[in-house]
Amino acid sequence: MAVVAAARGGRRRRLFGRDPIGYAFVAPYVLFLGGLFAYPLLVALEISFYDYFFAAPGAHVARPFVGLDNYARVLSDSVFQRSILNVAEFIIINVPLTVLLSLVLAAALNSKLPFRTFFRVAYYIPYVTASVAVIGVWLWLFSGSGLLNGVLGPLAPSPSWLVSDFWAMPVIALVVTWKQLGFYVLLYLAALQNIPKELYEAAEVDGAGTVRRFTAITVPGVRSVTALVVVLATIVGANLFTEPYLLTGGGGPDGASVSPVLLMYQQGIQQGHAGYASAIGIALAIIVLVISAINRFVIERE
Repeated sequence: MAVVAAARGGRRRRLFGRDPIGYAFVAPYVLFLGGLFAYPLLVALEISFYDYFFAAPGAHVARPFVGLDNYARVLSDSVFQRSILNVAEFIIINVPLTVLLSLVLAAALNSKLPFRTFFRVAYYIPYVTASVAVIGVWLWLFSGSGLLNGVLGPLAPSPSWLVSDFWAMPVIALVVTWKQLGFYVLLYLAALQNIPKELYEAAEVDGAGTVRRFTAITVPGVRSVTALVVVLATIVGANLFTEPYLLTGGGGPDGASVSPVLLMYQQGIQQGHAGYASAIGIALAIIVLVISAINRFVIERE
């Protein structure tokens, strides 16, 4: 009996570890994650194989199985291809700008700066401010009769920023960078606390200047957080919706700022084509997973 009990205990430890109570603590989050993310994802995957159409409550609408037709339509849809290019342009502008500005600001806020606590709070405020309020301010800045055009005068672009094919997406990238910056500064600040101060002191004794200490100690010391910031900023770019929807009136001009998520909204909610919208969502999720995996592999290997 003792041998059987010991064998059962060994299997239990291999399955649950030495402290099974930990599973009880993580169970609520696992249930929350499953209910809020996993289940809707599986439903979306199922819907993507049907010609699913949202109809009025009580109306009977046939929903035939179409297999991979929705995915074939996604791959051949010029609007979806344009939305991917728009997001790629956004990421090319937003991600390097986010990494550079957030790291430099975090390094400055980690030093003995006057009013350091005030600046730490000030940089975080845009992140927790409602997007509608933030976008209202940026609309005032970049509209045709806005503050920026008033300052630039004849140097202002024509057509104006948000109705220009060339400037619409860069302006959106600038807005998102400004709004999200406080969160990434916070991540870098936490990482900077783990770099031993002795390294900076030794480098200073050896005659290394501020820039040299930054590039030789700070940048390598926060490399793991940089990988996280790149992945998170990429995911934010892939899920871009609020800014193009409110700033450019739904992806204008001529689709220059439409994003895949905005296209999902237009197809699924406005036009009722839930099957096609779900296929766009699944395709986007796969693209984001591949890009995130490549980012992590390249950055962490270096």
